[in-house]
Amino acid sequence: MRTLITTAFVSLDGVVEAPGGEPGYRNSGWTFKHTEFLPEAFEIKGREQEEAAAMLLGRVSYQAFSPVWPDMADFAGYKAMPKYVVSTSLGEDDLVSNWGRTTILRSLDEVAALKETEGGPIIVHGSASLNQALSDAGLIDRYHLLVFPLLLGAGKRLFSATDKDVQKLKLVEHEAYANGLQKNVFDVIR
Repeated sequence: MRTLITTAFVSLDGVVEAPGGEPGYRNSGWTFKHTEFLPEAFEIKGREQEEAAAMLLGRVSYQAFSPVWPDMADFAGYKAMPKYVVSTSLGEDDLVSNWGRTTILRSLDEVAALKETEGGPIIVHGSASLNQALSDAGLIDRYHLLVFPLLLGAGKRLFSATDKDVQKLKLVEHEAYANGLQKNVFDVIR
C-alpha cells in the first residue's frame, strides 16, 4: 500500500495558500510577505521531490501549477513522475503535454484504489478542497506542515469543519527556525 502525504504551508490558524497567493483574500501572498526566508526551513521541499514517486492534485491546483512547474528548475524532480488529478470536470484535452504522464481520477474511491497499487509515496501539493475530502475519508497517511507564525482569519483551510471522530497523529519530525517557522511532520495513527 502506498503512503499518501499532504504537504502544506499553513498559518497557525489553519489557512493554506499557494506561495504566490490566492486572489480574493485580504492577506493573499502571506507565505513570503511576512516571514524572513531561511533556506534551511524549506529543506523538506527538496526532500519531498526525492522521496515521492507520484503527485496528486485537485483540479484548481493542477490548473495553477501545470502552466508553471514543468519549466521550473526548482520542481524538475516532479516533471518525470506520474501525476494524478482528482476532478469531475477536467477532460484529457485540459491536460498539459509537457509535464509527463497525467491521469484524471474521478472520485475518492479511485484515489483509494491508487493507494492500493505498488509504488512509492504519493505527495499532495496545494489542493485545499481535495485535502479536506482526503482527510475526512481517512486517506491521508502523513502530513508535512510548514507552520507560519501568523494568524490570518480568512482563507482556505487545510482541514474541514466536518464533525467527525478524533484522528490521532504522531509527531515524527519537527524543528523550529529563527524566523518563527515550524516544521511538523505527523503520521496518522490508525
